[in-house]
Amino acid sequence: MSEKAPAADDPHGPTRPVAIAGAGSIGVAFAVLFAASGRPVRVWDAFPEAFDRARGELTARLGLLADFGLLHEPAEVVGARVVFVADLAGAVADVVLVQECAPERVELKRALFQAVLAVAPADAALASSSSAIVPSSIAEGDPRLARRLIVGHPGNPPYLLSVIEVVPSPDTDPVLVEQATEVYRSAGLKPVLVRREIEGFLFNRLQGAVLREAYALVRDGVASVDDIDEVVRSGLGRRWSFIGPFETVDLNTRGGVESHADKMGPAYERMGAERGQHDPWTPELVASVAAQRRAALPLEQWDDRVRWRDEQLMRLKPIWDAAG
Repeated sequence: MSEKAPAADDPHGPTRPVAIAGAGSIGVAFAVLFAASGRPVRVWDAFPEAFDRARGELTARLGLLADFGLLHEPAEVVGARVVFVADLAGAVADVVLVQECAPERVELKRALFQAVLAVAPADAALASSSSAIVPSSIAEGDPRLARRLIVGHPGNPPYLLSVIEVVPSPDTDPVLVEQATEVYRSAGLKPVLVRREIEGFLFNRLQGAVLREAYALVRDGVASVDDIDEVVRSGLGRRWSFIGPFETVDLNTRGGVESHADKMGPAYERMGAERGQHDPWTPELVASVAAQRRAALPLEQWDDRVRWRDEQLMRLKPIWDAAG
């Protein structure tokens, strides 16, 4: 049954469907996210035999969300918004966004987007779920695709991790960047604009920095795998679950991030040099970071924010009660 097309003045209204190109795990996760927000979803895959597995996975994920009270409607109602379509042209008809969820191979993504480009509405934004490949590499040699393509890289699963990285190329139409961003925002995501193409974007570069050091610490006999995980899950991770690395150090030292950089910057520079990195926190860089932090949190509010941080930690299960 076809959905009613939105009004002409409603280019990304909540009744206009999205298409998911790829019925794998991340494709199903996006379907859960968009359907739970009330938007019709069409899922296509080059191998329609994958649909039975995908339907089962969709039902299981929605059931788990319902068990935890995280759906505003019965799981069956949410699931009914998702249809599986074997024909690509039918899947993308009238959609506001095509979210590609194919494997991380640039040639495959490039070929898929060429097929999508031939049948998708002219005003639909095209987004890749790529974890590291920049959009200009996918659109290479095709200015039509380059104008319409972004990367929309989610945390996994996107219905539980609300951040999504929006990565345009220099050739992407800003109107379509904003359109995709609004679609993500309307689904409950928190879009983060990556202002310059860079392999791995933000999520995987930050994760990769931690992983590189974690592997090195194991290699050098400094700590075991579980001990390193313990430092993150019982220390860094507890704070990072509600504040990021810049706010963490801003609140760790009276006087804020500038005071922290003055006290700890030389040690961090030596630690980086030990790993062959030379990325010192220059005075200009620290001043830029500090200016953004002070815009977010004036120093006269620092004590109140530290108290708020501690209150958030107290709401987590106390570490001494972890076995309870």
